[in-house]
Amino acid sequence: MDLFQQTGINLLPCDGTVIYHGRILPEQDADRYRDALLVTVPWKNDETVIFGKRIVTARKVAWYADSDLSYTYSGTTKQALPWTEELLELRAMVEAHAGASFNACLLNLYHDGSEGMGWHSDDEKSIEANSCIASVSLGAGRKFSFRHKRTKETISLVLENGSVLVMKDETQTHWHHQLPKAARIKSPRINLTFRKMIR
Repeated sequence: MDLFQQTGINLLPCDGTVIYHGRILPEQDADRYRDALLVTVPWKNDETVIFGKRIVTARKVAWYADSDLSYTYSGTTKQALPWTEELLELRAMVEAHAGASFNACLLNLYHDGSEGMGWHSDDEKSIEANSCIASVSLGAGRKFSFRHKRTKETISLVLENGSVLVMKDETQTHWHHQLPKAARIKSPRINLTFRKMIR
């Protein structure tokens, strides 16, 4: 089911809560943040371990958090970088819309539509269980999908430049999500996922 631009309602029929707030940033401001992050963030190719083999992705990532918070996923550990002025501004805006506080942020840089992310859940034990995860999109609009782990029901929407998507409650337990590849998209997208990590 495609729910493209519905905002402010729970997009999931059961077993979790996903709220799409739409654009919280005017396009000019979203572009300014995107351009700043492209040049100030020390982007690095992501590494994952699949069946014991280390894979380096085309997608690039960065991990920002309060100083004592590392993040381990897919067999690799990231040490936190200190918050930048732009990220602190974005965090404050997102916290106001999500009604939650965050102590960390994983940034993903997709250079174009040839890069995506397969089905997964953000359910690592280091993330506070059933806590809110807020996703900010800067740059190219991209399709984003959810799939129920048991029923396989799928729900998709387009995440616009400057928009916020909030996932909370039992969403990560019962649903996978993905960013499918889209060959027609030739411009970059930065995704920021603000999280509440366990100390």
